[in-house]
Amino acid sequence: MKIGKDKVVTIDYTLKDDSGNVVDTSQGSEPLAYIHGMGNIVPGLEAALDGGSAGDKVSVSVQPDKGYGVRDESLIQVLGKDQFAGVDELEIGMQFHAHSEGGVHTIVITDIQGNKVTVDGNHPLAGMVLHFDIDVVGVRDATKEELEHGHVHGPGGHHH
Repeated sequence: MKIGKDKVVTIDYTLKDDSGNVVDTSQGSEPLAYIHGMGNIVPGLEAALDGGSAGDKVSVSVQPDKGYGVRDESLIQVLGKDQFAGVDELEIGMQFHAHSEGGVHTIVITDIQGNKVTVDGNHPLAGMVLHFDIDVVGVRDATKEELEHGHVHGPGGHHH
């Protein structure tokens, strides 16, 4: 069966940065299962897998505009500590959800200087070239329920 729209694709993957450092991997855990064509993985990787089949091994480098986007410096802001009411101890690396007109975004604290807290709303992998090594483990038709929910159910996917 070929990888295409509305197929559940199960992959083992390793993601590396430009220096060859492993950023993420499925090794040591279950393979990742996603529904092809629903935007569940970055567009550049989805395009590289399109038309493939179980047993394929794919190595692809995905540019930022087809990955997690280019870095947007306007998403970096300096806020007062008073914006974090109810949080006793702020630390670099802490993540929060910020609500805006565009929806909910994750922001990360990148610096703390006195009462000033710098936050970054870019995805942590924004601006990076993503180097994927993929083993396609399986391809099957998505169930009606999976298509309605927009994600895979069962092993490698979402569990209700």
